Amino acid sequence: MGNVGAFSKAVELCKQMSSIKERFEQVNQRIRQAKATSNRTDQVCLLAVSKKKSVAMIQRAYELGQRDFGESYVQEALTKIESLSTLSGIYWHFIGPIQSNKTRDIASGFSWVHSVDRLKVAQRLNDQRPLALPALNVCLQVNLNQEAGKSGVSINALPELVNNIIMLPRLKLRGLMIIPAKEQDPIKQREPFKALAELLASLNHSQHLSMDTLSMGMTNDLDAAIAEGATMVRIGTALFGARH
Repeated sequence: MGNVGAFSKAVELCKQMSSIKERFEQVNQRIRQAKATSNRTDQVCLLAVSKKKSVAMIQRAYELGQRDFGESYVQEALTKIESLSTLSGIYWHFIGPIQSNKTRDIASGFSWVHSVDRLKVAQRLNDQRPLALPALNVCLQVNLNQEAGKSGVSINALPELVNNIIMLPRLKLRGLMIIPAKEQDPIKQREPFKALAELLASLNHSQHLSMDTLSMGMTNDLDAAIAEGATMVRIGTALFGARH
């Protein structure tokens, strides 16, 4: 029975690896098509959301050419980062809510943080970023409509937060991030993405900045996000399958 069980697991793992290859090709084709439809020739980075996915699945995506991976749970992520530490050119992005008592691990383990929304967290990330590492790339998570229960800095508070963060030497402010309310209508999907892109352009102009990243768009709305200027799309389900 033990051999049968082991064989069944091996077969299932083989199916998963094959599925990832197909999904990876489909997602990249979808990104290329969305860019072509929008007449875009610049780069759109695929950020593979690997939270709750196995090390084997991440390694398979890496073998296919994927280099950027997004995690939301610190302890889970640290285990994966350690297991895959021999892979060159891999970049880990923290995309979940940030607890103050987790900032040291985030500051030392990740290349990017997409969910900074308050100065206290930014200061801790800056102070705890190891000197041997380059400055930590950060995006500010924006709550455009001040949705209750959702993380993110308000539009009104954003300029002051930007002014404070650009003074922190161990952080590199790269852009803005949004998690909009779910919407099925493709036209309505574009509205918050357009607003975020305009907000980035306005901040760059008014504060003489060069932020270059719009982290927006997921499996259900990546086409709308790319149409409005997304430079990084965070894709989990379409790449790795539904989370259980």
